[in-house]
Amino acid sequence: MAAVTYEFIKKCKQTGARLGRVHTPHGSFDTPAFMPVGTQATVKGMSPAELEEIEAQIILSNTYHLYMRPGHQLVKEAGGLHKFMNWNRPILTDSGGFQVFSLSDLRNIKEEGVTFKSHIDGSKHFFTPESAIEIQNALGSDIIMAFDECIPYPCEYDYAKRSLERTTRWAKRCKDAHKNTETQSLFGIVQGGTFKDLRIQSAHEILELDFPGYALGGLSVGEPAEEMYEMLECTVPLLPEDKPRYLMGVGSPDYLIEGSIRGIDMFDCVLPTRIGRNGTIMTSQGKVIVRDAKYARDFTPMDPECDCYACRNFTRAYIRHLLKADEVLGIRLTTWHNIRFLLNLMKKVRQAIMEDRLGDFRKEFFHAYGYTK
Repeated sequence: MAAVTYEFIKKCKQTGARLGRVHTPHGSFDTPAFMPVGTQATVKGMSPAELEEIEAQIILSNTYHLYMRPGHQLVKEAGGLHKFMNWNRPILTDSGGFQVFSLSDLRNIKEEGVTFKSHIDGSKHFFTPESAIEIQNALGSDIIMAFDECIPYPCEYDYAKRSLERTTRWAKRCKDAHKNTETQSLFGIVQGGTFKDLRIQSAHEILELDFPGYALGGLSVGEPAEEMYEMLECTVPLLPEDKPRYLMGVGSPDYLIEGSIRGIDMFDCVLPTRIGRNGTIMTSQGKVIVRDAKYARDFTPMDPECDCYACRNFTRAYIRHLLKADEVLGIRLTTWHNIRFLLNLMKKVRQAIMEDRLGDFRKEFFHAYGYTK
């Protein structure tokens, strides 16, 4: 029995999107789900209690950053990531592959693994599929990810093909290295860039390894939205109905809805926290740059339709003042709201699936948010 399992509940008659529940050693979460990103064992600006209040059911942490500091062995000494950060709900850790490969000129890829320089102090490190799994085993997250090669966009066809084949070989090594199968589930990652035949090839190769869940990597890296949707449409139908499907690094409202329609169960992104720190909020009527001068005397909530603590208690004028004065509370409140907005959006998506009206919900939401289609 896998440590993490998927329970299918219902398929939307209007769109084919699916409603489900993922069960883990630290509880269950409803899908489709958005996972707030806690890169360094904390979601920036939020306490675990606050995340629970806004109904975050699962969060993501990053293997690369936790390896760099404080070190995975220290986290293991503390009793694992859940105890270290006092979060008792599910945690997914990525493999660190995206961070390693995004270092570009600071890394060197070989079949055995990747040599790279730390973004902190320039020190040299070597990641292999085996070490990525060893680190995640020490962290103790519920869902761990295979070490893959994340290619840039655009990318030459031949390189994308060599890369996906290396990702398959690395996935086998990851599976062989994974020891904590009763408490952690290892998900495989489908690569292949924006080439349909390569995505299909990768899916078939990764499926042969029989992981308890599957992710789609290398998307939302600069390609047009329509290309990403095309990759989902040719790949997701190949994935098992009885296992979770995870689209990595996606968090804008349109991508969450479109991904759900195409059968994705799990999403993650730093978007809500990153734009929140820059003074941008997501609202039921579209994005608002609350730092702008026109909100200096706006005494309405950030989003009148939002039920979060920030919207119940403070105005745009006050939050703008905090941001302009570089007060920490300002970015805490924008972050609080943005994460709650996306979690609530996914709650509405799940309700729309239950009511067989996700297509109608998409149309209504896009019109209110200001999306053109």
